[in-house]
Parts: sequence; structure tokens; C-alpha cells
Amino acid sequence: MDRDWAALPRELLNLVVERTESPKEFSFVCKSWRSVAKDTQSYCAMTTNPLLMIPSQSYYKWSLYNPVDDKVLKTQLNLARQRFCGSSKGWLIVADKNRLVSLINPFFSNDEKKIIRLPPLSPPSLIRLRRENYFVYKATISADPILNADNCIVTVVYEGICQLAFLRLNKDSQWTYILEKVDRGWWRTVEEVVQFEDRFYAVDLYGKVFSFDVTTPSVAPVKVVGREFDGENCYVTRYLVICNEKTILMVQRCMVGLDGHETKRISVFELNISKGEWTEKNSLGDVALFVGDNSSISVCASKLGCRANCIYFIHDNVEGGFGPRGAYDYGVYNVEEKRFLENPFHRDAGILMSKAVVSPIWIAPTYNL
Repeated sequence: MDRDWAALPRELLNLVVERTESPKEFSFVCKSWRSVAKDTQSYCAMTTNPLLMIPSQSYYKWSLYNPVDDKVLKTQLNLARQRFCGSSKGWLIVADKNRLVSLINPFFSNDEKKIIRLPPLSPPSLIRLRRENYFVYKATISADPILNADNCIVTVVYEGICQLAFLRLNKDSQWTYILEKVDRGWWRTVEEVVQFEDRFYAVDLYGKVFSFDVTTPSVAPVKVVGREFDGENCYVTRYLVICNEKTILMVQRCMVGLDGHETKRISVFELNISKGEWTEKNSLGDVALFVGDNSSISVCASKLGCRANCIYFIHDNVEGGFGPRGAYDYGVYNVEEKRFLENPFHRDAGILMSKAVVSPIWIAPTYNL
């Protein structure tokens, strides 16, 4: 007897769409399936586990690796092989040689919505870097620029991690340069920026955290809310991440080697904003973190099926480009057990990363249905 697939119970279809690699393909089946996919779009945006985008040998192809299923997906993304300076809310952020910043959603089928072009960065003082595509070190957005454009603030760390600027989508016609307003001798370097509640927080090269408000045209006074760390005997990269929408965590990644890219130790600290102090955490609980050139991601491990108490990290931000080993510094670190897991990624993903010439990057997909 022929089955009427369009008449399947909505509860069953909900379960199916949540487990598909791409809700977009699910939506092509029939009208009723498309309706279910649309209704679950925002849910998928929140619960889809991060995928790793890896540049392929083809100039216009990126492969996708799913760390939960531990496999490279058949689906590939059609994007130029370029360095992305950020990945946030399902969008990629890129700055070209003319310092023009663009937001790209690689999962959108509508080309008109796929790319949002922003004004070029034209700071009052300008330092020429050796490679212009590294003028923007890292970037993030505070909200989806399509679903919540009025609350979307694009923040960039530029000029070799020394300066900070922001632009409020639908409100500003040009960038506001925060650190041009601050004594350079006091604010030294910036590694990452996150939004927490109604303020933004930035961590510098020494672990000091600054807080400021960019929701209004005039920048509010910058405040120090976290003390710096003692010196480390290794090259350190720091990432800020909001965990469970309640706390600010900092992942401290210690690397050694001639090129500074061999991760040997990872630590996690929680910020007490009122006291301005960091407390080291020995467990993340049912949480997994994803760090790299992307805005750091925190997920509920049991809900998505990834490893709890773990940090997924990737080789990131190499201004000189990758050598013959490609993007080799990646893995999974268990915070509670204080160890790196063996064979963290599938062999196929490892082969792709060994051939990478620009940074792979984590992205939490959103879909345009």
C-alpha cells in the first residue's frame, strides 16, 4: 500500500528534521515538510551542533566536518578560499584588501540575503600590515542580521589586535573606533570581544578584561573588570565564551614551538565581575566549548551528542599562512581529566586539514528556508 508521506504526523516530522544534515533538503520534499522545516528553523539555529568548515583543494569548495557524527559530510559549500576573520550566529565575517567588511551566510540559497556588505574600515590612524587580509584579526556579531537586524552590532578587532571598532546595523553609516578614544598605553592589545547581557567585554593579551557599552552612538567609559594574569612561559591565546547565558569563561590556550602553534596546555577560568577576579574551573559539567577564529561557542553536550567537559579547538589565525603540515594544531581537550583525547577527529578530516592553506573555522549553521 502506498504511503502518504505528506500526511505524516507533525511530531514525527519534527523528529526527522532535527536529525537531518540540512533542513533545506528536507524542505524540498513537499509543502507540509517545508512548513515543518520553517517552523523549526529558529530551533535548529539554536541546537544544531557546530560544524567545522575546512578549505578544499578546489578554490571554491569548503568541506564540512561534523564532530558529533565524526564524519566529513557529502555537502560542500561554494565559497572562495579565503581567510574568515569570524564566525558568529551562523554567519561568516570577512574583510577584503580594501578593508571592506562583509557578512556571509553560506547556508542561504537566496543570493540577495546571503551577503551583507558593510562600510569599509577607515580609522583615523592606520597601520599597514604585511598582509591586508589580516587587517581584521577577529570579528563577531551580537544578533542575526536578518532575523534581528535592529539589535545586530558588528564588532571587529583590527590593526594587528591593537584596535577595536563597532557598527550598529540599520543605525550607523560608519564605524565607531573605540580604542581611538582610549590611551594606547593603557589599552594594549585585544584578543576577543563578547556580548554579555547589556554590555560588551574584551580580553587583552595579558588576560585583563575591559567592559563597555556600544548600544548608543557615544561610547560609554571603558572599565576594567578582570585582572591580568602573571606571565606565562609560552605563547598564549585567550578566548572568551558565554556559558549558559550566565557566566563569562576564558579559555587559555598555551602553545609552544618555533611557529607558536603546538598546543600543550589548556585552562578554563570563570570571571567574577563584581570582584574582578578569575577562578580556575576543573570541570565544565554537561558543556562543550568550540574555540578558534570563530566567536567561541558553548553548547549543552548531552543535547547535541558531543563530548561533555571538553574543548574542541582548531588551528587558527596564522598570518604567514600554513606550511607543508597544513592546519595541524587541532584536537579535543577534556577539562576534568586534564588530557588531550587521542584521534579526536576522523582521518578524512585530518587529511583535509593537512592540505589547508587558510584557517578552518567552526560555524553553527542557520538555514534560509
